[in-house]
Amino acid sequence: MLTRKLVLSAIVAAGALAATAGSASAYVACNRSGDCWHTNDRGYRPGWGVTVHDDGWRWRDRDHYRWREHSGRGYWRSGVWVTF
Repeated sequence: MLTRKLVLSAIVAAGALAATAGSASAYVACNRSGDCWHTNDRGYRPGWGVTVHDDGWRWRDRDHYRWREHSGRGYWRSGVWVTF
């Protein structure tokens, strides 16, 4: 009987954890110069020249993009990481 209660408690706990766990939002941001990086933000100002795509977005062979990853919040401008 105790084993049954433990198993049931574990199932309920796992279900509660699964119900509250949200998926992380990830995006690909690219600037006009063709620099792209992964980000969790969509809040780039229009004047910064950054376009944000869903994480599954891929550029085509004829496009001229390159990956320039960087940690922290910010964006690439003229080859320099600008933190915000």
